[in-house]
Amino acid sequence: MAYKHMRSSITLSLALLLGGALPPSVLAADPPAAPPAAAAVAEDDATLQLAEPDFRVINLPTTLRLPAGKGSFQITHRFGGNFRGQSFSEQASRLFGIDDGAAVGFEYRMGVMPHVEAIIYRTVIDRTIQMYGKVDAVHQRAGTPVSLSAVVSVEGVNNFQERYAPAVGVSVSRMLGDVAAVYVVPTWVHNTGAALGVDDNTAFVGIGARVRIHGTTYVSVEGSPRVSGFAPGVRQYGFAIEKRAGGHMFQLNFTNGAGTTLAQIARGGQPKNLAMGFNLARKFF
Repeated sequence: MAYKHMRSSITLSLALLLGGALPPSVLAADPPAAPPAAAAVAEDDATLQLAEPDFRVINLPTTLRLPAGKGSFQITHRFGGNFRGQSFSEQASRLFGIDDGAAVGFEYRMGVMPHVEAIIYRTVIDRTIQMYGKVDAVHQRAGTPVSLSAVVSVEGVNNFQERYAPAVGVSVSRMLGDVAAVYVVPTWVHNTGAALGVDDNTAFVGIGARVRIHGTTYVSVEGSPRVSGFAPGVRQYGFAIEKRAGGHMFQLNFTNGAGTTLAQIARGGQPKNLAMGFNLARKFF
């Protein structure tokens, strides 16, 4: 009996001793602390941007990002007719400019690494080939009010054999929710007067906007006034209506010039001219 009493006393003493030594959190059997919150998932460049569905406004570059390893193909098509200075019957007889030939261009772009694109474009105008790179340096998000993409280009006529015209530009955009995007594209182009034997440069500031008017339907407008240097013709401008269907984008546009490269935009449009055309794009992502 005495032995049992002594063993109970020892057990009680050990319990009191351990109770004073161990921290209260262990004695209370608290549940383990919750793991730290997971890091925010990186933004996916393949996510559809409703306010910015294409890599061009009409001719001006946008800030749309291309995922690394993915591609995009685009056709530009500018008919040779002129809506100004002709009656409706005259226009209809030539199928609104379709009978007057066209300036067609083909472009392919590839995402060579995150936020870096390599693009090659060929247009029938002077058999011009334009090769350029685009770096999507800044993307609009909370605390960053604009997106910014830098463009470095060089183009040459006669299948990139002569009259080279390097260019640098920056496309700055501001998306207004999922409804609209506005653009400012300051650009400098070298050797814009080479075709006329004029060694000169041109600086222009492209201005554009795209508005989603309903679902997958958009309207776009752009203009490219020259601010210094060689400035023949008149400033180029255009407006368009667009329809998005999955990875496809079809745009019916009206412009005062057939030029679609940076140097051609810098040289301006034609006075008293307005012609129909279209852009057809397909994204492979």
